[in-house]
Amino acid sequence: MTSSPAYLLPSEIRVQGHGLWLREWTDDDVPAMVELFDEPEIDRWTPLTSPFDAEAARAYLARARASRALHRGIQLAVTLDGGEPCGEILLFADADGPDIDLGSEAARPSRVGEIAYGIGARHRRRGLAARAVRLMTEYARDELGADAVILRIAADNAPSIAVAVKTGFRLTDAEPVTRHRADRHVVLNTWLHQGRP
Repeated sequence: MTSSPAYLLPSEIRVQGHGLWLREWTDDDVPAMVELFDEPEIDRWTPLTSPFDAEAARAYLARARASRALHRGIQLAVTLDGGEPCGEILLFADADGPDIDLGSEAARPSRVGEIAYGIGARHRRRGLAARAVRLMTEYARDELGADAVILRIAADNAPSIAVAVKTGFRLTDAEPVTRHRADRHVVLNTWLHQGRP
């Protein structure tokens, strides 16, 4: 992380488009967060605590707000109309700093945004992940001035690879990144956005 924030984030973010409304999490969302995030696929592919109970949800919100206050990233609820959360989408600012490896074909960017997401089990297979990724990619480029947007995906995460391809990302030849989780290490490949989502 660089010493100054890569982005100056607005005090409140609401992003609408592609039939979605991305909004801030609230304390009232804690029960919905437990329903969304306390399930095997979220545990398998994300760094979220498992089991994910109300205490974990409150701690997660506190960390998200602290990260946001430092302009390191945003974590928004994925909703259809600003109401019930269906999942979450995150945008991290320059997660690896100025020396980020985007592969041999990528120009050196000045502002990189890394997107991550999770959709709750009962909301899957409705195209929400792809729509949320498109919308956040547009927001990162158009509103925050990101000149590169990436996803980091495990090689065996077929659903996320399908979302990446559908939304205009391509697999790079960058060295895989290892992320440490509570009980394991996860190796992730870097996918770079190509043009408009």
